[in-house]
Amino acid sequence: MKKLYFILLTTICSISFAQVSFNKNGVADIRPKLFAFTNATIVVDSKTTIENATLIVKNDLIEAVGKNIAIPKGAIIYDLSGKRIYPSFIDAYSDYGLPEIKRAPARGLGGPLQIETNTKGAYATNQALKPEVDATSIFVVDSKKAEEMRKSGFGSALIHSMDGIMRGNGAIVLFGDGKEHENIIKSNASAHYSLDKGSSTQFTPVSKMGSVAILRQAFLDANWYQNGGSKKEKNLSLEAINEQNNVPQIYESDDKLGILRGQNISDEFKKGFIFKTSGDEYQRLEEIKATGASLIVPLVFPTAFDVEDPFDAMNVTLAEMKHWEMASSNPGLLAKANINFAVTSAGLKSKSDFLTNLKKAIEMGLTESQALEALTINPARMLKVEDKLGSISKGKLANFFISSDNIFGKSTTIYENWIAGKRYAFADLTISDIRGNYSLNIEGVEEAKLNITGTIEKPDYQIILKDSSKVSPKVTRTGDLFTILFKTEKKAQNDSRLSGYLIEKAIVGEGQNPNGKTIKWAAKLIENFKAESPKVDTSKAKTNTIGKLSFPFGAFGSSEKLVQETILIQNATVWTNEKEGVLKNTDVLIQNGKIAGIGKNLVAPTGAKTIDGTNKHFTNGIFDEHSHIALYSINDVQTVSSEVRMNDVINSEDINIYRQLAGGVTSSQLLHGSANCIGGQSAIIKLKWGESPEKLKMPNADGFIKFALGENVKQGNNSQTPARYPATRMGVEQVFYDAFYRAKEYEAEWKAYNSLKNKVGINQPRKELELETLVEILKNKRFITCHSYVQSEINMLMKVADSLKFKINTFTHIMEGYKVADKMKNHGVNASTFSDWWAYKMEVKEAIPYNAAILMKVGVNTAINSDDAEMARRLNQEAAKIILYGGVSEEEAWKTVTLNPAKMMHLDN
Repeated sequence: MKKLYFILLTTICSISFAQVSFNKNGVADIRPKLFAFTNATIVVDSKTTIENATLIVKNDLIEAVGKNIAIPKGAIIYDLSGKRIYPSFIDAYSDYGLPEIKRAPARGLGGPLQIETNTKGAYATNQALKPEVDATSIFVVDSKKAEEMRKSGFGSALIHSMDGIMRGNGAIVLFGDGKEHENIIKSNASAHYSLDKGSSTQFTPVSKMGSVAILRQAFLDANWYQNGGSKKEKNLSLEAINEQNNVPQIYESDDKLGILRGQNISDEFKKGFIFKTSGDEYQRLEEIKATGASLIVPLVFPTAFDVEDPFDAMNVTLAEMKHWEMASSNPGLLAKANINFAVTSAGLKSKSDFLTNLKKAIEMGLTESQALEALTINPARMLKVEDKLGSISKGKLANFFISSDNIFGKSTTIYENWIAGKRYAFADLTISDIRGNYSLNIEGVEEAKLNITGTIEKPDYQIILKDSSKVSPKVTRTGDLFTILFKTEKKAQNDSRLSGYLIEKAIVGEGQNPNGKTIKWAAKLIENFKAESPKVDTSKAKTNTIGKLSFPFGAFGSSEKLVQETILIQNATVWTNEKEGVLKNTDVLIQNGKIAGIGKNLVAPTGAKTIDGTNKHFTNGIFDEHSHIALYSINDVQTVSSEVRMNDVINSEDINIYRQLAGGVTSSQLLHGSANCIGGQSAIIKLKWGESPEKLKMPNADGFIKFALGENVKQGNNSQTPARYPATRMGVEQVFYDAFYRAKEYEAEWKAYNSLKNKVGINQPRKELELETLVEILKNKRFITCHSYVQSEINMLMKVADSLKFKINTFTHIMEGYKVADKMKNHGVNASTFSDWWAYKMEVKEAIPYNAAILMKVGVNTAINSDDAEMARRLNQEAAKIILYGGVSEEEAWKTVTLNPAKMMHLDN
């Protein structure tokens, strides 16, 4: 009796444990679902394929896989002779089942500005930061889209809301029907970032560098919050960031250089970003491999350009044409470089194009094994769910699909996709292959043939009559039953109608001829269908199916990256810019990127290139102190944007680098624009055509920053009342005082903390990138280049600087500098001006072409700059103008575009 009671109790408990926490209307079927798939070719993973194998599935899990496996009693058996089983694919970058994102409308010029966030609650101060968004809580099953993904072989995906700079956490879900809770495998599965503000209507950021700064500041804020800041405020966004620290961190990049930009952020905050890419990584393989990052790669390939119209043809660039040619080789080249990656269907207009594009990638060098890895185990490992997904192994989810043949073959069909043990069928598994050549015997019709080609699921039928005429019949097949309609003659008014059934290697039956007479017919198999092998043109052997790379990618690029050379220039006229002046008939030796010797009769080292400099001039390169080339963005527009960095948005592929090298420019200061009082931090670069952004940056250069005065910052050209402070020149002055007062208080707060930080209960202050930069100015570690025009404001800023104990390094433009040259000399400020620009706006109406000469005469270090991509190509001629207008010597004029700007940038050594 006790034993019986124990058995009953155990049974009741097991039933109780089997219940789910959601009610079901009707009688529940709690029987285990047990399936056996036999005689299949099972692709366990990219390295393991088992012939004539068996797969056992119980409920939602794989119970066993292999050869000679005993089939459990009660299992439903599927004989898959001639079929294959693959692990279902994983899409590592998707917004499946999530609400559509409606992007913010573009802000009209002069329109009202939304300065502060509209997000209600204890969240981030910028509404493009949405780390608190939880994909699980907004996920809704979409049966139509799920079916589309299942038909392409996908079983699961990592989903997230693709909106904003911080996008919240992701969830791993199944492409199944049913309720949401049945399809969520893992919540809080990832954290997501981009530089796209998305649906945010907030004014800032307006640039990539602004987005970088906001992202960096958010990471710093989260660290502060975790280390005591939570005692001062409640911030749900910062809490969410910290909760996501230990999940995969996925960053969306808009191009190959964006990966390098994102890696800098990843390194700074030790994030280990996985990059969702744009498909052009092959153009910078060496640099991307050096990051060590894993990638999620889209299979979106450009279509052929419409160049029928000559004007349209002229607008297609070489880079666009080469990408059209090479984009499908991207996955193969990544694999060849041993870069870890997964592929995604993200960005495809139609998901049905996914397998087609994947097969293109295989044609262009990706192996089938690598393709399978990129769709299964690689994303599973990236997302830390390899214990559940990624291969057909015992204990993993029963996510697999059944195909007619190799999934990467041209005519392979996916019959069924099983998601967590649930069957989704698209084609009849039991349908037999009837393709081949048949003799066709029809009562009353002389000799005929029936040829059946195409695919197993969608065969093509063709009847060939005795006179060799070909007829395409209309065929309906239901299982092994056939109905065939066709005309024996083109002019016949009625069809012949045949009905029949498949028996062994023949189709037999009865029918009616065009006259309505009952007839007998039979089609007997003569030869099985043989797929045609692709024709190979042996007369023209392909030496390389992949296009050639160039550095940079596009017009005027080199097939290999340029390298330093040892060069001896002989017998040239050498402009030294030093006390020696201009030397005639002199040699110059260049070694290891530096001038190694100047003199007569220098001897060329072994392997040196020798250049005859007779009747030629040798000078140092032009240094453009004020440039905006080679940048993805120029302005961010907060009144104070000292936290943004031009180094974050260097575009090493800008054609202006090439053009300006042709004009003698070798170095440039890339400045922030003049949209705000305190702009962003400068980038100082060498113009190295073909190098990556990091290789352009001048090593060990001092830090500089852009300030601005006048009409631009007070928005004098805005026809409406500006919403952003300041709106007057008086307000501009107050912005500087306010910013530096805050910086001084910030510096004092950190000093106090550093003196007490070892004491218990002392919390670290919040690190603010904006104020960190201003403190660098106060400490003489960052130097100001200020956009300026009129004397009143030039005087104003020097007084502000003197009162706050910092210096202005350079006034740029400085069109009324001649009026205050003595005061500038006393302040120790440099002048970087135009040679003869004037009258292009009200602020410039009193500019004169003698400005540079007067400033030089007073003793102000003076440069001529471009501020213009076109002018930079002829800065030698701009310098020549001050010889004409001001009587400056040739050597001193040349220094205004070479030595003098180098002095301004503290690089004259």
